[in-house]
Amino acid sequence: MTLRVSRLGNGFTIVSRTLPDVETAAVGLNADVGARHESAAENGLAHLFEHMVFKGTATRSARAIAEAIEDVGGSLNAWTSRDATVFHARVLGADMPLAVTLIADLVRGARFDAGDLEREREVVLSEIGEARDTPDDLVFDHVQMTAFPGQALGRPILGTEESLAGLDAAALRGWRDRQYRGGGLVLSAAGRVDHDALVAQAEKLFDDLPAGGPVAPEAARWAGGWQGDDNRTEQVHIALGHEAPCTLAPDYFAAQIFTVALGGGMSSRLFQEVREERGLAYSVSASHGGWADSGMLSLYLATQPRDAGAALDLTRKVASATVTGLEPVEVERARAQLKAGLLMGLEGCAGQADWLGRVWLTHGRIVPVAEVVAALDAVTVDAARAAGAAMLASPAALAAVGPRAGKLQ
Repeated sequence: MTLRVSRLGNGFTIVSRTLPDVETAAVGLNADVGARHESAAENGLAHLFEHMVFKGTATRSARAIAEAIEDVGGSLNAWTSRDATVFHARVLGADMPLAVTLIADLVRGARFDAGDLEREREVVLSEIGEARDTPDDLVFDHVQMTAFPGQALGRPILGTEESLAGLDAAALRGWRDRQYRGGGLVLSAAGRVDHDALVAQAEKLFDDLPAGGPVAPEAARWAGGWQGDDNRTEQVHIALGHEAPCTLAPDYFAAQIFTVALGGGMSSRLFQEVREERGLAYSVSASHGGWADSGMLSLYLATQPRDAGAALDLTRKVASATVTGLEPVEVERARAQLKAGLLMGLEGCAGQADWLGRVWLTHGRIVPVAEVVAALDAVTVDAARAAGAAMLASPAALAAVGPRAGKLQ
């Protein structure tokens, strides 16, 4: 495997890993900008932009875009998170130039037609409605809002009916001009890739972008609190959040190991004690997500309304008990799960391309996988316990969706 990195004069970065024994390739344009870069009036703009670029460019209609990638058997898609937006494609190696051309055309040449915008606004409103009809999605929006009230980091990625109504073509163009700059973009590719050809193409397509990065988002301010939503659902969905280490924190991997031991699989404490031993929930888990300046430990469970209070109490007790009673065998098991998940995810071209783009945006360099494995290996039982204690000591953000959810606290 050959790893290479190049940078254009405006800061635009090209990272590739050639995998000589495969016939396919994956490529992504990774933008260091997402929903947390929006103002309150712009809520939903990053996601709407991601949708609208597929509606047509100066040279291709929406149908022509779809046909161009599918004529060669490839796929083209995008996603938006709170801190990034990624446009990605999967093709045969010989069709990599087409994939890069299409991605560049989407991001740089989108026409933002007024009629297309009205139709796509309705599509996003349907997506919002679908999310609201999915309580296990909705509860995580609620806990995010509770953890970071009044902040872009706490607002829903999809936006709201009110905020979407105020977004027009000028807002979309302004977003692109402000946020999509050379220093905040990474073109990452893996598979049957010719790095020199990729750089030459990037120079033609992206070299005229202005230098610098996106406008910096406001710093995260964890608050915590409570939000209940008395929906008419069969179950109560509960999300309990605590502030966790950010992606660059020295105890990031210790927090990851603690989280997996607590609720990362069927052998975890939460699964065994809440579901297997007490039967208080069908779904119960823990996860740890990080941003550049904060993170969240999320404990999630879905339970019968009559069991909601007992299930939440037990979840809190299990989390506290894990801080004081975490065993070496649990740390080893969590370590093995994290290492296996990392390495399995890098087996394919898409996983490799995603990894390259993600770590470059986060660290400004390509982090060797061996370095991550070594960091996981270095986590001791005491370090994992300490990370857990620090997370649980932060103010809780609690959200619940379902019958009588408002009575839970």
